[in-house]
Amino acid sequence: MNITKESVLDALRHVLDPDLKKDLVTLGMIEDIRIADRKITFKLVLTTPACPLKNKIRQDCIDAIHRYLGADLDVVVEMTSRVTTRRKQTEEVLRGVKNIIAVASGKGGVGKSTVAANLAVALARLGARTGLLDADIYGPSVPLMFGVMGTRPAAIEKEGKTLIVPVEKYGIRLLSIGFFVDPAQALVWRGPMASNALRQLFSDSDWGELDYLVVDLPPGTGDIHLTLVQSVPVTGVAIVSTPQEVALADARKAISMFTQEAINVPVLGLIENMSWFTPAELPENKYYIFGREGCLRLAQSSGVPLLGQIPLVQGICESGDSGKPVALDEDSPVAKAFEELAQNVAQQVSIRNATLDPTRIVEIKEK
Repeated sequence: MNITKESVLDALRHVLDPDLKKDLVTLGMIEDIRIADRKITFKLVLTTPACPLKNKIRQDCIDAIHRYLGADLDVVVEMTSRVTTRRKQTEEVLRGVKNIIAVASGKGGVGKSTVAANLAVALARLGARTGLLDADIYGPSVPLMFGVMGTRPAAIEKEGKTLIVPVEKYGIRLLSIGFFVDPAQALVWRGPMASNALRQLFSDSDWGELDYLVVDLPPGTGDIHLTLVQSVPVTGVAIVSTPQEVALADARKAISMFTQEAINVPVLGLIENMSWFTPAELPENKYYIFGREGCLRLAQSSGVPLLGQIPLVQGICESGDSGKPVALDEDSPVAKAFEELAQNVAQQVSIRNATLDPTRIVEIKEK
């Protein structure tokens, strides 16, 4: 049988992307086909380096070549990625950022900032260019969790404008109002002042080229949330909650806020934090202190995915306090949970970009 590039493409047309339900050739995910005797090499271009199904897709490609072209062929699949985006190219704000992921919670104390920090770390460890913006203006925690307390970002001149350069730690670009204020002093700002500060962190900073910018929002549903969606095109929001009913009630309100007609920002899914307690000396045991599978039930009733369940482990708190997020520890089972969370978030971003309208800056008309 004479093997050609076209015959290779015909074989790979039988392989579907499990999420997008279209074949890899139609999706433009097959590139650079090379044929040498009985060896076929090609690039498989994923929609994110954090794809949770990459091994399955790779094996499906190999199986398709063997089935339609010959079982004796040597197939080499070179894995690469090109993160998708649905941003309009004409938008000036955060021009180099492909996807803006907001991490929100209806209630304080559910570990939202810890989840946001470790999500950013996990995305970066999976190969994505990642930034983290601390939008919790009144209670910034990123400087502490990344061990950069007292750091002052540099400034550069670019196109006649002075821009802040985000601090880089663990391969992640970081910005927080905490870099510019005394950590011992409370910020006594009215809503408009806090909103203006957030806008500056977006518009007066040089974020460069990023696949994902994770935005850690303050708890609740207020001025900062509205400022965010009115200032930048948010790709989607992930809602953090614990399994207990009092937290779930506020999580419902957060979902309602982002999905209401005037705002209409896609909810990527729910993240359940403190799902169970596992003592260090009994790593196989699970104690459901705050209830069991509360976020799963809310996700099902709300029609959104459950993105991940993060256990309550002492090491998470200790690592955050020491400036080294737990997702950096390859040997930690909690790091594995955050890696799976990052894969699921990236997966939902890819699905959102393939199936929904382009992201947009929200225009809320005052009545």
